Amino acid sequence: MKRLVTIDDIIDTYIKLRLRGSSFILSKFSFNNLKRTKSAFNDTNIKSANWSIIPMVHKRWNTLITGNPKCSYEEFVVKNFLDSSTKIKMLSIGSGVCKHELKFASFKNFEEILCIDISEALLNQAKQTAKQNNLKNITFKAGNIYDHKFKENYFDIVFFHASLHHFKDIETLLGDKLKSALKKNGKLIINEYTGPNRLQFPKHQIKYINRALKLIPKKFRRRYGVNFHKNKVYGSGLIRVILADPSECVESETIIPAIHKYYNTKYEVFYGGNLLMPVLKDLSHHFINLTDEKEKTLDNLFKLEDAYLKRYKSDYVFGIYEKKSSVSLTY
Repeated sequence: MKRLVTIDDIIDTYIKLRLRGSSFILSKFSFNNLKRTKSAFNDTNIKSANWSIIPMVHKRWNTLITGNPKCSYEEFVVKNFLDSSTKIKMLSIGSGVCKHELKFASFKNFEEILCIDISEALLNQAKQTAKQNNLKNITFKAGNIYDHKFKENYFDIVFFHASLHHFKDIETLLGDKLKSALKKNGKLIINEYTGPNRLQFPKHQIKYINRALKLIPKKFRRRYGVNFHKNKVYGSGLIRVILADPSECVESETIIPAIHKYYNTKYEVFYGGNLLMPVLKDLSHHFINLTDEKEKTLDNLFKLEDAYLKRYKSDYVFGIYEKKSSVSLTY
């Protein structure tokens, strides 16, 4: 059963009001879905406290994905899958500030990286970074992917980092539009949320999330930007998710089945996030500068998520896939 409205929706709206102002909240009452989606990403000065800002979490990701806490997945991909390749052409969709694309651009293997995003503000920030680092093999284009036509058999790699779950018609997008843009044996690389659509976590996951939350001492449960604690997680309501960003996890559950249908798996790691992402939301600022107590707390959270993943499937995946020769689309 879907949750329409929850207490978490009220709390999240209040926090957004405090951090981003009334104009941001009012922008969510537009009937234009694309306008509401853009408003979620256009602010280049967004401050938040989500799990992605925690260095120890990054080390966990690196360990699970690459086998080395000090090795990023970009380095891993280049060394293990692209080392002998040159003049690589990459297409990145939903690239935002292009942090990962800029890192790929720093490797000599890449001749051309095209980044496409609906937010011109984020791409302008990426342009400045590219200019500062004298990276001339990366270009940026603001636009809607559904309106863009790509050359057939042109790109060696299509890349998504935390963006594919924002797209609809996943099977057609991956199995037709982007597959045809890839060269023979071209690769699809993703680092993605592939969990429940619209963040509608099942009851057993909510139960484990709250079990994990209890592992965090109260002094580290004070929410970012407000003066109250996080004592329970209720889950996201469907109405708020759609109002906040109509593209949020719209067809996330279909990503892996679609990829496996149209691409051969070369490398695939499911690395969790089922507990860590929702538990550490609004609390992550406590765990940037570590003490022994904070490190122990994170270790305990990691152990609980590892135990959870032995029973239930992961919400996040890193994968490298290769274009299949031919698969017929079914409409």
